[in-house]
Amino acid sequence: QVQLVESGGGLVQAGDSLRLSCAASGGTVSSYTMGWFRQVPGKGRDFVATISWSDRNIYYAESVKGRFTISRDNFKNTLYLQMNSLKPEDTAVYYCAISHRYFSGSSNEDEYDYWGQGTQVTVSS
Repeated sequence: QVQLVESGGGLVQAGDSLRLSCAASGGTVSSYTMGWFRQVPGKGRDFVATISWSDRNIYYAESVKGRFTISRDNFKNTLYLQMNSLKPEDTAVYYCAISHRYFSGSSNEDEYDYWGQGTQVTVSS
C-alpha cells in the first residue's frame, strides 16, 4: 500500500517561507490525485491545495491563493507545498494525501485514500 511521509515543518515568523515535502512509497503516485490539508486542534481538516496526476488541474483554498504553490515530481514520487508570506492563521498540522479514485484533483478529504502522519507548521507574529 502507499505510504506518505511529510517533512519540512517548523517554527517561523510571519512573512517567512517554508517548503513542505511528502515522500510516497509503496507504489507509484503518477496516476493519482494528491493534495494538502491542514488541521488545528479541536477542528477538522481543511483543504489547502490539490493537484492532478497530470499537473493539468490545480486548485487552492481561497485563503492560500497567491501565497502557496503545490507541485509534484512523479519521477521522485514526491509532493511539495511551497508556503510563502506565512501568517499566524496558517499555523496547523499539515497533511499530504493521495486518492487513487480521482484523477483531476479533489478538495474533499473523503475522496482521499492515504494520509501522511502530518508535520507541524507554527507561525509566530
